[in-house]
Amino acid sequence: MQQLHDYQAPRSAFLPVCKEDLSPGSELDIIFVTGDAYVDHPSFGTALLARILENQGYRVGIIAQPDWRSTRDFTRLGRPRLAFFVTAGNMDSMVANYTVAGKPRKDDAYSPGGLGGRRPDRATLVYCTRIREAFKQTDIVIGGIEASLRRFAHYDYWSNSLRRSMLIDSKADLLVYGMAERSVVEIARQLSAGRRAGELQHIPGTLWRCRAEDAQSIQVIADTWPSLIQDDAAGLPEARLLPRKIQNLPGWEDLKDPRLGKNHYSQSFLAQHRNTDALNADILTEAYGPWLVVQNPPALPLSASEFDALYTLPFTRTFHPDYLEAGGVPAIEEVRFSLVSSRGCFGGCSFCALTFHQGRRIQARSGDSLVREAELLTRLPGFKGYIHDVGGPTANFRRPACEKQRRVGVCKDRQCLHPRLCNQLVVDHQDYLGVLRRLRSLEGIKKVFIRSGIRFDYLLGDSNGEFLTELCAHHVSGKLKVAPEHISPRALAAMGKPRPEVFQQFAHAFKNTNQRLGKNQFMVPYFISSHPGTTLADALELALYFRDQGGTPEQVQDFYPTPGTLATCMYYTGIDPRTGREIYVSRSYQEKAMQRALLQFRDPKNHGKVRQALETLGRTDLIGQGKQCLVPGAFKSPPGKPGADQKRHQNPKSRHRSSENRRNTPGGRGRSNHRTSK
Repeated sequence: MQQLHDYQAPRSAFLPVCKEDLSPGSELDIIFVTGDAYVDHPSFGTALLARILENQGYRVGIIAQPDWRSTRDFTRLGRPRLAFFVTAGNMDSMVANYTVAGKPRKDDAYSPGGLGGRRPDRATLVYCTRIREAFKQTDIVIGGIEASLRRFAHYDYWSNSLRRSMLIDSKADLLVYGMAERSVVEIARQLSAGRRAGELQHIPGTLWRCRAEDAQSIQVIADTWPSLIQDDAAGLPEARLLPRKIQNLPGWEDLKDPRLGKNHYSQSFLAQHRNTDALNADILTEAYGPWLVVQNPPALPLSASEFDALYTLPFTRTFHPDYLEAGGVPAIEEVRFSLVSSRGCFGGCSFCALTFHQGRRIQARSGDSLVREAELLTRLPGFKGYIHDVGGPTANFRRPACEKQRRVGVCKDRQCLHPRLCNQLVVDHQDYLGVLRRLRSLEGIKKVFIRSGIRFDYLLGDSNGEFLTELCAHHVSGKLKVAPEHISPRALAAMGKPRPEVFQQFAHAFKNTNQRLGKNQFMVPYFISSHPGTTLADALELALYFRDQGGTPEQVQDFYPTPGTLATCMYYTGIDPRTGREIYVSRSYQEKAMQRALLQFRDPKNHGKVRQALETLGRTDLIGQGKQCLVPGAFKSPPGKPGADQKRHQNPKSRHRSSENRRNTPGGRGRSNHRTSK
């Protein structure tokens, strides 16, 4: 991090975090409990929602990263008048705590000093349990990315099992999904009027529960839905407000059925995937014995003026002073001098959960709002003239994909970009270009970078090449991050990504544009190994592409099955819910390791696994010294001596330690790497 004194702000400018921050005898209305450290910046969900509620006149406090081993930290601000709002933080706690290989992470960018271990596994559940122990009759509302993506029954990769809706397992009173600005304000208003959180059944963007015999109340809500959201729709005059249908998802018993459960799960996920738009989503129900979990349609998107207003709230834009001694909170570095231009994404990537959390409809801030925030950044301590990013989930999405989305919402059964650009898609970068030009002209700004992902197939759909030219001329810091993810048509189809020739076309255009501008700039492509639908043969196809094109990918990520994604549904069921057909899934550690090794075949430490993969595929012709070969043949050492690969990468000290472990543990089995996890 930069000099810590650049991050200092007076304690009085933050929301209360302990009793010493409260006036004598004062009572808080709402207390947020979060798995993240308290960073008072609009990119941190807890801070954003807390400031919104403060702006509405509520007294709000924050308990950040409480010690979950007892109730003591959960009582530090007393009992709230209205409710506890609980979140695991900006990341799912299991993703924050473990790598895809199941190893505990040592680092956590959302914790003081960047050290891991400050949040429990499945933090939302643990926090709710402790709050119930401390305050038995207080309302609890859960939300954030962890609760949002686990709102229905879901596959849990870490336990390799199905888990119930988090609303059921947490014993919370209400679950908020999505971005939540509208929802939390309405919840607070209803609670302040004397309602209990468990009674709230009409609020968009929430899940609630009722007994099966009370299901008639769901039909009333479906019939009267237009009147329930008409006030929020005032900023969306083109939107059509219609009654909603009720769709009953397969229940918990159906999902657990040994023979048909995975088919039921695939059907359930597809129904959820089709109902993520505020203008046309059905009401969804899921049965748990005598109980029903009910999902209301999403909250309406924010208008530009409402979106702009969020960034006028009095954020300190730094971490709480309690963290200075630990070295601050590293996550602030990525966003401190960046601008959020938009939210939502109609890209439709199978491995991404944005559809489930932010939705496919784009919401964008006005150019005036971005300029005002940029001017504010120039006055922050430590600003050196560089805006690190102007973007969102996809930087060059600044408007809804088509006019139909504005009126009736996104298509339920068609994607905007896959398998090819929809003929109704409106590709237009002019608004984004106008914003970037205004930002570049501001006094005190030397450079404006774009570090969010660029959707290159959308860019190529723009008949005006102006955006690519200005991108290369002004907004690339030497390397442009792009995400082709693979080169095999079969793998790309499973991922929901454009065909390989589209990436080749963009790579050619990017190279030619830089040559024309006299710039020496490169692309940094991102690739995924072991994604559902990707075979070992597909991984070899990608390796051969790297061989022929030259270079080695800098960014390769193993597929991580996280809740809320189409790809995770494929991973669990072995079914592509879009087609109902079986799909290949790489499950064994051995094959995953071989796929990854093929993608980075030039690294000597991978040669053994690459040879194993090539032998498995019957492609030993690619082993040897020829130009077409991926790896050299294995060095055959004299009997009793280690081979070249083994000798080169084995540390004598580790060999000694391993032998000591074998001698000193029962049965000769070393226990130095033993660990337990939930």
